[in-house]
Amino acid sequence: MYSLSGKRVWVAGHRGMVGSAITRSLASEDCEIIVADRQKLDLTRQEDVQQFLLKEKPHAVVMAAAKVGGILANDTMPADFIYQNLVMEANVIEASFRNGVEKLLFLGSSCIYPKYASQPIREEALLTGSLEPTNEWYAVAKIAGVKLCQAYRKQYRADFISVMPTNLYGPRDNFDLVTSHVVPALIRKAHDAKIRNLDRLRIWGSGTPRREFLYSEDCADAVVFLLKHYSEAEHINIGFGSDITIIELARLVCDVVGFKGDIDLDTSKPDGTPRKLLSSKKLLSMGWRPKTSIEVGLAKSYEWFIRNVADNPR
Repeated sequence: MYSLSGKRVWVAGHRGMVGSAITRSLASEDCEIIVADRQKLDLTRQEDVQQFLLKEKPHAVVMAAAKVGGILANDTMPADFIYQNLVMEANVIEASFRNGVEKLLFLGSSCIYPKYASQPIREEALLTGSLEPTNEWYAVAKIAGVKLCQAYRKQYRADFISVMPTNLYGPRDNFDLVTSHVVPALIRKAHDAKIRNLDRLRIWGSGTPRREFLYSEDCADAVVFLLKHYSEAEHINIGFGSDITIIELARLVCDVVGFKGDIDLDTSKPDGTPRKLLSSKKLLSMGWRPKTSIEVGLAKSYEWFIRNVADNPR
């Protein structure tokens, strides 16, 4: 077990959905949390990251910072997704090693797995097949992050680990329709359709792909659990344990939002991977369990959206 008691823990990306949830989860631990926003620290600048770690001297680092987005964003900005993520993770991991960080946790993504991986997807499926083309740039960068942690562990015996969460949603999600993932996009579309008194809502694709969704607060709880209890070279999955179709998700969102109209399917738009359900057997065997059902998680996400985003004209 890695004890967090009395430790200084830097959460890189603390203002994002996952990073902010991790910061809240760490607040119940006996540790000092270190944060730095983009105005204070640019993670794409190697020397700045090095100097920050030299000054702050954290004992542990959680690398939750990343450039993220949905299918449209990945498809239209592939250079940004691969370059920025590669540079940020390389800078943080290298500087953490150079400055004697005791424990580092790198937050990956389930998109690292092959498009047609056997379901549920086990950790060893990595690099056994072709990636989903709509987000391969982001996936390649995340795979590189996993391999960086393994390389520093192998060469220098650094206690660097990687975790692979499934599709996440929750407070502080990105609700911009151009760059968002499916849950916040559906929440925004359903809300807009409701307040405009529309009778129909259009969603991308056939509605048949199956996805697993995990509430961000549950993911954060798992991250802190693994920071303390996991120390192996192989990455480890963090999932909810079951999946639903996109059309089922859309209906759940409409119920939560209160939109009573019909749902149209735009089959001219891509579906992405046909199914993505992680095997969390390894994590579950350690005693961790998710706490939040998708119905409760969606309701909490919509509450946050109403309080913080609904009046935003984006």
